[in-house]
Amino acid sequence: MVTKEQAVKSTHRQEFHYVSLKDSRNEPVRCRVNGKCKTWKTRPNDFKLPVKHGLYDYFYIDNHNANEWQ
Repeated sequence: MVTKEQAVKSTHRQEFHYVSLKDSRNEPVRCRVNGKCKTWKTRPNDFKLPVKHGLYDYFYIDNHNANEWQ
């Protein structure tokens, strides 16, 4: 599980691995950090970490799907 502290301390091109999905080589699916983690003062538990998977797939790791990544 990715915590807010891990997301804030993550650096550009750091990798996170998916918990349950495997790729064709039977390794965990990976994504790379693509930017700076966004946090809010009014919502102290929320965060958004931009990541990239593959060539064209961009998404966010946030407090809702953080338990799927490590």
